[in-house]
Amino acid sequence: MKRVAIYTRVSTEDQAKEGFSLDAQMEKLRAYCSARSWKIVKEYVDNGYSGRDINRPAYKKMMDEIDEWDMLLVMKMDRIHRNSKNFMMMMENLNEKGKEFVSMTESLDTSTAMGRFVMDIIQRIAQLESEQIGERVYVGMRQKAKDGKGMLGSPPPYGYEYKDGKLVEVKDEIVIVKKIYEMYLDGKSLEDITRWLENQGIKTKRGGKWDKKTVSRILSNPIYCGLIEWEDIIASGDHSSIISIEEFNKIQKMKYERAHRKGKSFVINSLLKKESLS
Repeated sequence: MKRVAIYTRVSTEDQAKEGFSLDAQMEKLRAYCSARSWKIVKEYVDNGYSGRDINRPAYKKMMDEIDEWDMLLVMKMDRIHRNSKNFMMMMENLNEKGKEFVSMTESLDTSTAMGRFVMDIIQRIAQLESEQIGERVYVGMRQKAKDGKGMLGSPPPYGYEYKDGKLVEVKDEIVIVKKIYEMYLDGKSLEDITRWLENQGIKTKRGGKWDKKTVSRILSNPIYCGLIEWEDIIASGDHSSIISIEEFNKIQKMKYERAHRKGKSFVINSLLKKESLS
């Protein structure tokens, strides 16, 4: 015999509508279980909660007690969720646990072949919707990049913060960024700069320790010369720069030359070592 968990919900606006009362829902669901010889083991009620909110006490308790029942029964799909993404996430959770889902008025029953087929179609539609949203977001972000508007969802880099959707300077951090660029232009290595930052007790954006990679990323980020970079697009941003494009390009050339010089010296040292052993 199926162990059934019944879930009912009304929001504050639903309470005034006929047929949406908790008692009416529960009465119909109990009768449905009786007609199908299902055993009700749990009843969960959320009174005054929106279906768009997953932080409902009875809903959370029901999902925590998922091992105590085999099937979840609701009056309508919108009683459990009004957001398709949240609904599909719930269904994935139920599938992983081997649980079934039944919506009484919509004749959706995942314990039957037709119910599973319908659910598969619903999932595919939800996936299509998600991919279409992703495509629209991508097009929007690409246009935003061309217009040089903000960081396209990325966290603000060291030296900046977001205010009203724009990048603005963080005074103390900008001073450090300028010092990093100045030291590198003066011939200091990444290791020298990292050591100086540590000795000064300066922390990264997230409060951590500096390393050569973090310093290198700052020196390679065109954001500091007033540009926005996204994929193959580089455009003028609407934020202030701290270094000229000429100086930035000079640093990129210096980094390239130093990296290749190190690679060459490593090869020479390796050859000398082999020669001394032979």
